[in-house]
Amino acid sequence: MSSYPSGEGGSQLPPTPTLSNPPTNGKSSQVKGGLVPTNNVTTKEGMTVRTRIEPSLAVEDVIRQLCISLKLKDPPAVYALRDENDELVTNDNMRKKIKGKVNLKLVNAPAIEAAEIVEKLGARDAKLGLALTSLRKLIREEQFANEFLQRDGLHELIDVINTSHGNILAYALTAMQNLMELDYGWANLDNSFILKVVQILSSEQSLINVCRPATAILKKLVEADPSSASGVHAPSSSRGPPSPPPGSVYRYGFDVVFEQMRKERRLLETVVSRLGSADTTMALYSMMLINSLMAHASDPRWDEFIAELERLNVRKAVIRLMSSHTIEDLTSCILDFQANMVRVTFRKKTTLVEPDFEPLHSTALQFIWEQSKLQEEREDAMTLIKWRKLGFDTEDIGHEFREVGVLGLDCLKYFVEKDPDYWAKVVQEQLSRPEERRCPIAKASNEVTDLLSEHWAIYAPGYSTSTTFQPFFLNFYKVHSLALQFFLRMWNESGSSTGDFPRLVALTRSQVKVALKRENIRPWHEVEQEFLECEYRAVRDRQMQELEMEDDIMSKIPVRNLRAKLYKESFEFVRQQRIHCLLEGAWFMNGIPLATTVPRDTLKRPTRPWRFLRLDAGLKYLHYVDSAVKFPVRKGLEDLPERIEIAMISEVATGTCAPFPHIRGDQADLPLGSSSPLLASSLSFSLLSTSGGSLADQIAPDQARWADWTDGLNMLRRDGGHVASQETELFVQALTEIGLKIKLLDLSGEKVEIPSGLVAGPPPTNSDFFFSDLAYDPPA
Repeated sequence: MSSYPSGEGGSQLPPTPTLSNPPTNGKSSQVKGGLVPTNNVTTKEGMTVRTRIEPSLAVEDVIRQLCISLKLKDPPAVYALRDENDELVTNDNMRKKIKGKVNLKLVNAPAIEAAEIVEKLGARDAKLGLALTSLRKLIREEQFANEFLQRDGLHELIDVINTSHGNILAYALTAMQNLMELDYGWANLDNSFILKVVQILSSEQSLINVCRPATAILKKLVEADPSSASGVHAPSSSRGPPSPPPGSVYRYGFDVVFEQMRKERRLLETVVSRLGSADTTMALYSMMLINSLMAHASDPRWDEFIAELERLNVRKAVIRLMSSHTIEDLTSCILDFQANMVRVTFRKKTTLVEPDFEPLHSTALQFIWEQSKLQEEREDAMTLIKWRKLGFDTEDIGHEFREVGVLGLDCLKYFVEKDPDYWAKVVQEQLSRPEERRCPIAKASNEVTDLLSEHWAIYAPGYSTSTTFQPFFLNFYKVHSLALQFFLRMWNESGSSTGDFPRLVALTRSQVKVALKRENIRPWHEVEQEFLECEYRAVRDRQMQELEMEDDIMSKIPVRNLRAKLYKESFEFVRQQRIHCLLEGAWFMNGIPLATTVPRDTLKRPTRPWRFLRLDAGLKYLHYVDSAVKFPVRKGLEDLPERIEIAMISEVATGTCAPFPHIRGDQADLPLGSSSPLLASSLSFSLLSTSGGSLADQIAPDQARWADWTDGLNMLRRDGGHVASQETELFVQALTEIGLKIKLLDLSGEKVEIPSGLVAGPPPTNSDFFFSDLAYDPPA
């Protein structure tokens, strides 16, 4: 490396020197030997020198030669290089700085800065605010973080959090939030710290700028469970910074956090209430925390946690967000919540009703029975008549709920709670009729639960493909109540008998499809009208028209089960295809986040407007390179020096950025719809970090690539995320239907009769054949 003062005798240049400026001594701007300087470096004293830096050198060697050239008295170890944006120059990014001819600054080394900040944290004087402001920014750097932690800075930071309030507390929490973006250094946070964060969030008096980082910290602790440790990488090693402290940060998780949450019962209530905050970022952080808790809830605490969310009516709060006009930033989080609710619903549906072992099940069943105002009877000395009075086929209540599980029990309980008098009236009215004319209400309730689960594709956890808001799904119990009332009304109006039950189920299925269509835009009162006011004749006529176009075979239980199985297989196939696209890599345009604070008239065309992204084979990092022009990228990762850790991506937000204003039609390869510079492109997406900042802002060249990458990145997430594009949603559905038709063609070609259900035959008259098999001794 060579360095040359800007004028003879080391005289200062103007504040913003450039290589094109003529030297003050009148000589050529080329330096000795015909070499051209690569960067300007400004010292702490304000002197700027032109330097030629060899890309092959390490940063420590560059600083050493600068110290020698500038005859600085302090050792090189106390210095570091930063660019004009105060980004630390490291061995990883120095080549990029040299290539871009970035202006550099010779400043204090991270060790010096860390020592000064730790000292100010301990002093707690008037400079504390400034120290925390610097700490918020510097703590993201591995070299600074290592030095800060080595000097017990974390202990000082926690002391500030425990003793401060207002803006100082907000700055300290933000610094902690940024530290926790690293995968080391915070493995020794104890329960008292977690409880302190919980208490901060529980207080309604806490400022919004305090609640934001506190929410992000709690979310990070929830996600730092041992099962998330796969893919964690150690910080990059170099000769300068010391090794990071030992110990994994993946030692917390849902159970550890929830134990402290139970000590502050108002926490969840406060977080749910903040979903309605006028501050969109606060609502976003609260939504992300709820999603994280739902995705990581452990089996021992799952029932308690979900019951508390249901008590707080979190569904209603999210439905309000859906109807809000300021939810652009929340769309992805709301879809994640929907996907989490699909998992909750599926788990309830597959959880057996066991009143002999689960007190909650027993209590719910007892409530349903008591509200019916009936008395038990005995058919004979051995047989009790109780549940059959409500419309079940048998007295084995666990067996009756086998297909719909706890979900069916909850739906029936909600129906009874909604209007206990109506429930008692209907039950007693049915018992007053001849047995063959009675509507089996409880059995009908379970059938309605099952067909609603089918309508919303409650097939398995992690397989949600909805790309639009589903407010009616979040109102599952209310829709069930309306559909069950419809079933009862159709039964009465049609004068049905016991043998007509399957026909009424088919009629209700048809009405559900009509009432719940265009769910994302349809008002609730129209749904109520469809279920409560439609006439039997009109519904029946429409169903007959549907049956002319659709084979009745599709409604049979074995076919519905086959569709559920094929749906999961189709989803997994599409997931692998999307991830394969990520492994192949693709070019994107770099975009401007809509939330940017840069004035419109100052936005300039970037020197490297294109970015190539590729996922590594281990599915842990997204590697990329920025370039002025597109070029053929070789296989592997040699051409992609930068990378983003997949674990750091908390959300894939869509419609979040716009093209740069000076990248217009002069480039023939721009995406469609990108001519308006500050309007969001429909083909844009941003990778948001756990702290809410953006890791990447990209614009795809076409709809197909946008769908491949947004859905592929979502499917990589541990909780499965949600599908963002209709292309993927329709693709999964099309594959399911094609697979189903192929399977049915195989059966119909053999003229196999598909039964409506499987009925076990009578038991054998004796079991001698079992014992004869066991006693059989084959010859030697």
